[in-house]
Amino acid sequence: MTHSTIRAATKPGLNNALVALFMAMVFAVCSLWSVGAMAQDASERSQAQVQKQQTQPLNNSPVWEGVASGESFTTVTKGRETGVLINKSGETWRQMRNDWISYYGGWAVAVIFLLIVGAHLVKGPVKLPEPRTGKLIERFTSAERVAHWTMAFSFVALALTGLLLMFGKHVLAPWMGLTLNSWLASISIVIHNFVGPLFAVSIIVFFIMYVKDNLPEKNDIEWLKKGGGLFGHAPAGRFNMGEKIWFWGGVTVLGIVVSATGLILDFPNFDQDRLLMQQSHVIHASAALLFIIMSMGHIYIGSIGMEGALEAMRDGYVDETWAKAHHDAWYDDIKAGKVSPVRSKEGATAMGSQVMAQ
Repeated sequence: MTHSTIRAATKPGLNNALVALFMAMVFAVCSLWSVGAMAQDASERSQAQVQKQQTQPLNNSPVWEGVASGESFTTVTKGRETGVLINKSGETWRQMRNDWISYYGGWAVAVIFLLIVGAHLVKGPVKLPEPRTGKLIERFTSAERVAHWTMAFSFVALALTGLLLMFGKHVLAPWMGLTLNSWLASISIVIHNFVGPLFAVSIIVFFIMYVKDNLPEKNDIEWLKKGGGLFGHAPAGRFNMGEKIWFWGGVTVLGIVVSATGLILDFPNFDQDRLLMQQSHVIHASAALLFIIMSMGHIYIGSIGMEGALEAMRDGYVDETWAKAHHDAWYDDIKAGKVSPVRSKEGATAMGSQVMAQ
């Protein structure tokens, strides 16, 4: 092989080597420049931080930027999210609670309360259309009344303490002071947390006892058409459609929702993360406010809004005039012998000779 042939054969290899060497030099220069820039930037940030610590000794923004980043760092405490100091979704939750739920929910509760007060002042309670006969019908047994009052008292305790926790600093603190309001809030938290599980259990017992008589009936649609008595006589069985809406929509659905979310909030030691706690709180507060709004009508009608209604749950029996006026289908079934006017031995003893004849 001649010299020129060897040179021609080695020329491409030489060129490739020179190109590779050139690229390596470019890469090295770029790397050195990048490292130098990063080092300079870090040095400048470090100097800026040192200077900021002198001019603004309490401003530690780089640390708090890392804290608020939502990233997980190293911690000696083991568990879910223990490496995350601040959950970024917490601000979204705070805005929903303060700007939406408490604002609009608070106004809704206030408006419904004022409407009920206004209706009572203008129209007054519902009176019996005829005089009482003195003949009694057992409407609730003692067990049914115990289940009702257990649920009722626990609900009222939860409603009052919940309202104090949500609106106390806006309504009570301005005139009673922050210290007294904080004591009241602390007491409310304890009551709310301990009564909550009792309410959840009472919901189950109440549902089992009352579900049979809250099933749909043919009179329910007619009751709605009559507006519950606003547009003429509204027929009803043992429970009318309004009571059934309260039973299914309020006690059952909303009761389950507030109980489930309340237990999640009440027992955070079951490894819930903060996002689940925030979501549960939003659902819990929204459902609870709706629950309170629905209960206001039920409490009013069952106490001072209707003559004889409180006696039914307090004593267990009602006059036949009351049954005929408000639950005529139930009254007709008793008159026809389909339903007994006495539901327990205790009721029979209490009513004695006043039992309505079939």
